[in-house]
Amino acid sequence: MFHRLAQLYDALGPRDAVQIVILAVVLFGVLRFLSKTSGGISSLGRGLALFTVGLFLLVQVVIAALDLTELSTVLDYLLSAMLIGMIIIFQPELRRGLIMLGRSKIWRGWSPMRHSIADPLAHAAEAMSRDHIGALICIQREVPLDSFADTGERIDGKISARLIRNLFMPKSPLHDGAVILAQGRIIAAACQLPMRAAERVSEATTKIVMGMRHRAALFMSEESDAIILVVSEETGRISLCYGGKLEPVPRENLARRLADLVSTPSPALPVQIKAA
Repeated sequence: MFHRLAQLYDALGPRDAVQIVILAVVLFGVLRFLSKTSGGISSLGRGLALFTVGLFLLVQVVIAALDLTELSTVLDYLLSAMLIGMIIIFQPELRRGLIMLGRSKIWRGWSPMRHSIADPLAHAAEAMSRDHIGALICIQREVPLDSFADTGERIDGKISARLIRNLFMPKSPLHDGAVILAQGRIIAAACQLPMRAAERVSEATTKIVMGMRHRAALFMSEESDAIILVVSEETGRISLCYGGKLEPVPRENLARRLADLVSTPSPALPVQIKAA
């Protein structure tokens, strides 16, 4: 017996050892993952699972060292059946685990900015457009808008469609004025913005009904690199203003267009303006 063990030890090379370690780490990680997604897996169950994994690895080493081809084939079929059985048994835990993995912070660097800013803004604007609720939202980029934020109420809140809609509700104390966003958060509401003079409205923009919100948006887009979202109270039309341009955007294209503008590098920075 000791002679067999000696032969087995001599037959075990560095490559085999590395494969065994990799398999052990992967299986341990799977068990750890399942234990975090379900409180029903007891310590005894985890111990039995680890014992089974260790026994399987040991058998694999013996089979590889003694070249037991038939036993290796049977073990491969048994392993496939065990994997299918584990997927069926731990299906709820695997589902919860995949949901947790999808919400993990490691994916934030790969997620487009649309998911953090464009989608909630688009959902809020679409709802306000249907209800004919006016709105004026400034998205700060490189040029700071602190002087305008100081004219309103500081909030420092997380961007959400529900919060934005509540801010612009007609009976809300903060509905009159602009909401300013910076660094992915709502920093102020009910902010007073300067307006573009009526005589300076170009022919290209006279095709759109120009209210106070649109004139303020045009002025801000000319004097800063901000992106301004405007919802007309009279017509429900949604417009995006940037670089001195006013662009009407259909509801179904708003999220995509917002994401494109936000992800586009900021143009040459103008001199920072001051609130009146």
